[in-house]
Formats: sequence, structure tokens, C-alpha cells
Amino acid sequence: MDIVNQLVATGQFTIFKQPLGFIKVLQWFFAIFAFSTCGGYSGVFRLSVECKNRTESNLNVEVEFGYPFRLHQVWFDAPTCKEAQPERIFLVGDNSSSAEFFVTIGVFSFLYSMAAISVYVFLLEKYREGNKGAQADFVVTAIFTFMWLVSSSAWAKGLSDVKRATDPDEVLNLIAACDHEENQCKEIHEPVMSGLNTSVAFGFCNVVLWAGNLWFVLKETGWLAAFAGTYVSSGEKQPAPDSFGQGYGQEGYAGTQGGYQPDYGQQSGGYEGGGYNQGEYGQGEPTSFSNEM
Repeated sequence: MDIVNQLVATGQFTIFKQPLGFIKVLQWFFAIFAFSTCGGYSGVFRLSVECKNRTESNLNVEVEFGYPFRLHQVWFDAPTCKEAQPERIFLVGDNSSSAEFFVTIGVFSFLYSMAAISVYVFLLEKYREGNKGAQADFVVTAIFTFMWLVSSSAWAKGLSDVKRATDPDEVLNLIAACDHEENQCKEIHEPVMSGLNTSVAFGFCNVVLWAGNLWFVLKETGWLAAFAGTYVSSGEKQPAPDSFGQGYGQEGYAGTQGGYQPDYGQQSGGYEGGGYNQGEYGQGEPTSFSNEM
């Protein structure tokens, strides 16, 4: 109690008010429901085989089956209606692989969720220190999301096979005495499959929970901040330089730096040919003026 009071006083349980902790608790509960409804299942159905000779009939043939659904190992004795010993009949199918895989994922999800909740409560600062804990949590959460999807899909297919193999109408076809019209065969009680249907529903609910939790764990990793710091949106990109204007300016500047000046020599020469250069004009003007005087 002292530890609990200390955790409440320090506000460690506030993590459960956040999506990160709240969804992890839901994962813990849904994992329990998923593997318990599948792993703890036991079903039964009953048949009636009424022979022409009533003394050879069996009006209550009971067949029990359950997890891990190795139906090929489930057998029952059915009358032959020929004054002989009852024949031993086995069911068809083996769905243990999909069922055990589903239960295994559920158990490991339960254990990991419980461990993650303990870390959130007691070691939250170390979990967020350097983002290493959050990054590991993200990787494991992604793996469990994929595993829940695969195991739930496999178990849904396996459950469909179990329903078909334990359908009393299908089982009656395995009894040789039921092939004769003088004998009457019928089902008395069908197996109740609501628990197995619930297990498949919980399996896909776990897929949604673990996939949704990826986003909240991702925000703890720091990868989003790193990505946002290097990402430049299209609206913030700098415009491309004007290659024509830039090239023209550089060429003009380079020409000036290289000592390029406009060549006025031809123009000066033209003016000299007409006797109109600056030197002759400056020297001749005083002479003509003095002569006039």
C-alpha cells in the first residue's frame, strides 16, 4: 500500500490518462479475452442413429471436442445396425496449428502488455530517456500488430474448418448405417460456437488496438521531430536562380574586371579623318580667331 500511495502522490498513474497508457491496458485485457475464449473452449454435439432393429439403435451418440482442435484424434462409436460391434469413427481435420498460434500470440501479448505497463508506472523517465525505450517499444508493437493480423486471419480460417468438421449433418455422412434408408439418423444437439466466434472478434480487435497504439508510441520515439526538422515543404523552397540574368551580369562583370572598355578608336579615327578631333580643334581655334582680328 505504501508503494501505491507513493506512486499516486508522485503522479505516476497519470500515464493511464494518456492514450499511451490507456491503450496498453486495453491491449492487456483484450489479449486475455482472446486466448482464454479460444484456449478454454470445449464443445459437444449429439446424434441419434435409429436402426430398423430397435435393439441395435443408439439414440444418444455424444461427441466431445475442444482446444487444440486435433479433430482427427476425436472419435466416437456408432452402431452399424448389423448385429455387430459398433464402428469407431474419427472426425476429419487438424486445426491445432492455427489455434495454438493464435493462443500463443495472445499469451505473449498479455505478458508484454503487463511488462510495458510496469515500465510506464515505475520507469517512465528511463523509458523516455534518450528515446531508446520508446523506439524498442515501437518495434515490438509493430511486430505484435503484424502477428495479431496473421494469427487472427489463420484462426478465422481454422474456425471455419472446425465448424464444418463438427457439423452434425456432415458427421452423419461418416456413419455407414446412415446410408441405408431403413435407418433414421438425425442430429439432437449442435455444438455452441459463440465462444470461438468471440475469440476471432477479440483477435481482430487486438489488431486495431495494436495498430492504433503505433501512432502514440511513435510520438515518444522522437523520430517525428527529427523528420520535421529536416523536411522542407514545397511552399518554403527557394525560387530557382535566373540563369539568363545571372549569366549576363557575370559576363558583364567579368568583362569589366578583365579591363574591357568600349572601343572608340574607330570613332576617334573617323573624327580625326574629318579634322574634327579634339587636339586640332583646340589648337586651330585661337589661330583663326587671331587672323580675323
